[in-house]
Amino acid sequence: MSRIHFSIGLLFLVLITIYFNMVATNDAPQVTDERPEAWDPNYQARNMKSTLYNESGSVNHEVFAASMEHYEILGFTLFEEPEYTIYTDETDSPWQIVAKEGTLYSDQRIELEQNVVIKSLNEQDFVQTIETSFVEIDLGKNTARSDNPVIITGQDFVIKSNGLSVNLLTRKLELKEHVETIYQQTVVN
Repeated sequence: MSRIHFSIGLLFLVLITIYFNMVATNDAPQVTDERPEAWDPNYQARNMKSTLYNESGSVNHEVFAASMEHYEILGFTLFEEPEYTIYTDETDSPWQIVAKEGTLYSDQRIELEQNVVIKSLNEQDFVQTIETSFVEIDLGKNTARSDNPVIITGQDFVIKSNGLSVNLLTRKLELKEHVETIYQQTVVN
């Protein structure tokens, strides 16, 4: 066997070895993240505070949350311990809404869950607080609704109902299923 034949044979063996190594590494199972991309938040924040303004430059609402995660693909933002303050153009009495958890959807709808308290920041308002375990707020229409049990308190009364609708602008409440009203007259000495 000549040197040329030996060199060609050696080169052929090297090429075959390289080829089989490439094929073997391509066949090896690759570890990939099986979670869909949608399950990863686009961004996160801690102790977030945001102020949104309307077209005329007035404060529309303020948001605070202990933590926030935004999911662009899924179309919502999750909040822990959210605190919303909603200002309305037609009244000087903003509403403050707190809960343990909240979800803001891209259609301007907020769902608040667990220990929800809607509080008037004007001490003179007839309704001072509304408590429930769930409420859905439509920021575009300035309305809130719940089908869960609610407790509505004012200076001299407590109303219990299974569900309600509230127009945050006009402050009109509609009870879905009235359960009980307790009226207490304040005695002044």
